Amino acid sequence: MAGPASHNDQDYHRGEMDISEQTSTYAFVMGLTKWGALATAVIIAFFTIWLYPRGDFFGAAFVAFVLLVAGIFLLRSKKTH
Repeated sequence: MAGPASHNDQDYHRGEMDISEQTSTYAFVMGLTKWGALATAVIIAFFTIWLYPRGDFFGAAFVAFVLLVAGIFLLRSKKTH
């Protein structure tokens, strides 16, 4: 049975690895999730209001547009100084 590895035998050194690829992948997945959820909410709201028994296409389009504009305003990335 092998003994414990010495510090020099390890490939991983805490704080020395480049994580830019992981950071960009995380940002991409979070953006896809955020904007995909907004698109899904807009589509569901549009078809729910339009296909309601007394639903109206123009009313549904108006609500979907307002939801889309509010979502874009609230979900956009904040600028850092």
